[in-house]
Amino acid sequence: MTNAHNIKENNQSEKKFQKNCPECSHKHKDRDPSEIKDLMNRLKRIEGQVRGVEGMVEEGAYCPDILIQVSAISCALNSFNKVLLANHVKTCVADKVRSGDDEVVDELVKVLQKLMK
Repeated sequence: MTNAHNIKENNQSEKKFQKNCPECSHKHKDRDPSEIKDLMNRLKRIEGQVRGVEGMVEEGAYCPDILIQVSAISCALNSFNKVLLANHVKTCVADKVRSGDDEVVDELVKVLQKLMK
């Protein structure tokens, strides 16, 4: 496949996601490749943990053992959120505040309120 073909497919899948996700702001951020790599590695580890729990359930593992693993997944997701939030504040929020766009602070407060439920 050509690079242009991949870009077209990605744009089409992004448009489908935007239509199906009423909670999304549909804003876009160009991430540094190292940030993408770090976030993707974290997500892949979490995915592996979830698959491990699926296997535990299928194999009839003892409930407390499963609960401990689910707790580890929750911790990993919280860690992912902390990294993503820190990057967001250091880049998106800081840049917009510097340019005089204070609405980003209200947006950040709303996000924090949702995260702290």
